[in-house]
Amino acid sequence: MSLFKDSRIKYLKNDKKAEGQHIIYWMQESQRTRYNFALNEAIYLSQKNKIPLYVVFNYLNSYPEASKRHYDFMLQGLKDVKESLDQKGIKFILLEGDPLENIIKVCKKAKVVIWDKSYLKNQREVKEKLLKCIDSTILEIESNVIIPVELVSTKEEYSAKTLRDKYRKIETLNEESFNEEKYFFIENLDNVLEELDCSDKYIPKIKKNLDGGFLGGEREAVKILESFIKNDLKFYLNKGPDNERSSKLSPYLHFGQISPVEIKHNIEKLSNELINEKNSFLEEVIIRRELAINFVYYNKNYDNWLGITYEWAYKTLEKHANDKRKYIYSEKELEEFKTHDKYWNACQKQMLDMGYMDSYMRMYWCKKILEWSLTPQKAYEIAIKLNNKYFYDGRDPNSYAGVAWCFGKHDRAWKEREVFGKVRYMNSDGLKRKFDIEKYVEKYLK
Repeated sequence: MSLFKDSRIKYLKNDKKAEGQHIIYWMQESQRTRYNFALNEAIYLSQKNKIPLYVVFNYLNSYPEASKRHYDFMLQGLKDVKESLDQKGIKFILLEGDPLENIIKVCKKAKVVIWDKSYLKNQREVKEKLLKCIDSTILEIESNVIIPVELVSTKEEYSAKTLRDKYRKIETLNEESFNEEKYFFIENLDNVLEELDCSDKYIPKIKKNLDGGFLGGEREAVKILESFIKNDLKFYLNKGPDNERSSKLSPYLHFGQISPVEIKHNIEKLSNELINEKNSFLEEVIIRRELAINFVYYNKNYDNWLGITYEWAYKTLEKHANDKRKYIYSEKELEEFKTHDKYWNACQKQMLDMGYMDSYMRMYWCKKILEWSLTPQKAYEIAIKLNNKYFYDGRDPNSYAGVAWCFGKHDRAWKEREVFGKVRYMNSDGLKRKFDIEKYVEKYLK
């Protein structure tokens, strides 16, 4: 077993004498069948023990800050999962309700329980409670990073550079491959889970005109990756809101509908003619993304104003908290894109319409909320609320880190100025220099 693969698997409970009738894989963060290390291990253990495997997903229709947009996208993806598992001969169980109650019940007769590694607080808390209530052997498997979070670092990293240095040292030690396990167990064992409502009623026939600009599912994710590699990667160094050359994979990464390992493998197979474009893209999808995961994993206050940034940033923002703001907007005015700034209004309109925004505009969007709010804390609260409500990848480590960056996190001090202090400032002149920004405005404010 490789260094990476070994580090992806953690035995939380290991009772070799545990008896049970089946293997349970509780799918949560990795909502896919491709490049899914947890599913692969579950299939392997099922074959080794000669007992069936069930893949379980618990649907909570009151998840904090989740909207119809998020649910539609997720359910579209789960439909893909079910169809793929059906083809493999693996039963997929979609439950609705309290995850503690349902997962405890579904694991009652399990020999081994496998679940995805979580990084956010609420998901980790649920699993900590489950550990005390399940007697089976329990494995936690990490499928959604290139290098397991605890392998690359044991503490919160200060910046992309500090993480990058550690990452490169580890990456040179081992090149990871993925070999899909085959499932050969065929038997009708529906009665094993007869206590549960295991119908497919929570997978509706979802239309293609979802609320937003994306279709969910691992099949769609692979299509988007292939299209990006074929049509857009060569322009990646000049990507921007006016040309839409970004990968658009963030919604799929958030819901675990595509693996960063699959993305990396596909990018690295390409010709070295695009070496700069490849490196720039992989910097974003690996280093920046896994820096965000490091942030939420080791900082328990990643979503609390008092814990998101550095002491120097708090001090400088506090020093300038009473500076006169030329414009001040309420949360409602911002949400309804009623500001004087047409570029910002176009950002907000894109967020409302598409659930997505170009990365540069996303930084501009958040920086202006800081500039136009009564206090830095109020700005943070508005930004994170709108972020989580409308973006497909709201409530994601990348989102929390991205908003925190606008308040100095993972950044350095800059020249001092009003309102921002030494926190990095952005203005519309930069948009005009870099992009055909009027084209962007016309598209979303027509």
